[in-house]
Amino acid sequence: MEHERYRKNDIVTVTIDDIGSDGEGIGKADGYTLFVKDAVIDDTVEARITKCRKTYGYARVEKVVTPSSFRVEPRCSFHRQCGGCQIQAMHYDRQLAYKQEKVRNNLIRIGGFDAAYIDRITEPIVGMEEPWHYRNKAQYPIGYDKNGNPVAGFYAGRTHDIVANTDCALGPAENQEILETVLAYMRENRVSAYRETDGTGLVRHVLIRTGFATGQIMVCLVVNGKKLPAEDKLVEKLRGLDFDRYGSRGKGEAGSEDAAATKRTGELPDGAEQESAAERKIVSIAVSVNEERTNVIMGKEIRVLWGSPYIEDSIRILQTDERVTFRISPLSFYQVNPGQTEKLYAIALDYAGLTGRETVWDLYCGIGTISLFMARRARQVCGVEAIPQAIEDARENARINGIENARFYVGKAEEVLPAFYGSAEEKDGEAVDPIGFAGLSPEMKHPNVIVVDPPRKGCDEKCLETMLAMQPARIVYVSCDSATLARDLKVLAAGGYELKRVRAVDQFGQSVHVETVCLLSKLNVKQHIEVKLTMDEMDLTAAEKKASYEEIKAYVLEKFGLKVSNLYIAQIKRKCGIIERENYNLPKAEDARQPKCPEEKEAAIREALEYFKML
Repeated sequence: MEHERYRKNDIVTVTIDDIGSDGEGIGKADGYTLFVKDAVIDDTVEARITKCRKTYGYARVEKVVTPSSFRVEPRCSFHRQCGGCQIQAMHYDRQLAYKQEKVRNNLIRIGGFDAAYIDRITEPIVGMEEPWHYRNKAQYPIGYDKNGNPVAGFYAGRTHDIVANTDCALGPAENQEILETVLAYMRENRVSAYRETDGTGLVRHVLIRTGFATGQIMVCLVVNGKKLPAEDKLVEKLRGLDFDRYGSRGKGEAGSEDAAATKRTGELPDGAEQESAAERKIVSIAVSVNEERTNVIMGKEIRVLWGSPYIEDSIRILQTDERVTFRISPLSFYQVNPGQTEKLYAIALDYAGLTGRETVWDLYCGIGTISLFMARRARQVCGVEAIPQAIEDARENARINGIENARFYVGKAEEVLPAFYGSAEEKDGEAVDPIGFAGLSPEMKHPNVIVVDPPRKGCDEKCLETMLAMQPARIVYVSCDSATLARDLKVLAAGGYELKRVRAVDQFGQSVHVETVCLLSKLNVKQHIEVKLTMDEMDLTAAEKKASYEEIKAYVLEKFGLKVSNLYIAQIKRKCGIIERENYNLPKAEDARQPKCPEEKEAAIREALEYFKML
């Protein structure tokens, strides 16, 4: 239903007085709320309405009438089309303030923490000296332009339409020449690009990874087939590239926003900025076979065309200036901003409070980055990760660093941790040990510290339950999504832990995303009364009261054209930490299964929850 006054394509003048969770400006025209793409807070703009609803609408900037003092000239001419840099037109210092406020709001609204308390324990956000050319990994989709020529670039926001651009301001300068070389190889050898519409064509993506400390570069083509035509010619072209002329682009580059800007590293040790490599060169060329009709980028099979199956990089422990070396394969999870990662891990290590005598669990450990940092200061560290290749990498990384007090286990955190905690169980008179915990000290059942660094969806409920049962003295939570972080902190706080410290770290300059590190400490049971609340015992939260299921369904249908059920909405509300009362209409059979909300509908429901201020 459209607004009684405004219609689609109307031009309105609006002053922007807030920022949405996706970086869009928020303002009102005669009391009518508009979410304005590409607007900056305090701008006055002429905006064209793109979608018009009864009580709110969406618009895009047509003209900036009065620019905000926070508005800057974007470096990238594609920033409005590309979905990667949502807030590039905003001064970097204001980006940091926006991200800090985003974390604060989620902890208060979703986590239920007192605003004054959060303000007291929150430390200043850690920003970058130079928020450009910081990404060590990029995955470029390959497609065609209107003339049938192969192109590389990034997806436009909320679409799979490729914005052709080989010169991303967030990645290393070398990436452009690598991409242009791959495209030239495709043209010269008539190698087809993948078409999502019908699943035909060969080259789907190009993955480029760079070791900023070592200078080593990996190029991996994701292909819809077993091999590429003329693979030897691709290898020859890539091996012939010379990157010496690029130097250390991005470090102290002329034209940075404000040379006199506040040093954004807080009280971290001096020299926390990532060192640039003296020489960059390609050491690994591979293909990843992905013949599935899926949005998942990488395939499971990796075949090396030339060089090494991995690259190496190192991250510095800022407290001691030691370096930990990591081998990184195409499928490895490795933080994309190595300079900020040093700061992020320095904070996590500080929060852990290690003296050399502690036992530590590192859940969702990836290739062992945090685990090996902790192992330098702990007596015993155990890492858990669901991806077998990552655990192989973690064990190898421990070996090449001479670290012998770190052990790694394959499996989901919500399965491995409970399995160990209950490993004293016996079956037919023999101890049950399905994961391989033999020789692991029983002290690990009640560790001094548990570190978690989960994906955006946060920790599994069973994982949180087991963490509470193990009663570590401290929990260090590293999060890339402050909404699910707040949800999980609420559970941990209800389970007897006090949130002691919070600090955001900007790993993703020019985007709306931010990392957060939190420290929780076990409450002194002699001074506190522990009250356990189950989901079913809790009344409706304020968030639940803000919109009915019918209102959420109507919003999703109008904006996305998707129909969602009450069940799907309930699943996402629970996942986001919006407490749901018991559903008495569930199937009675114990093995009855419920359909899981598809990713596309989950994203739409989340946006509806954000619109109704329930997140």
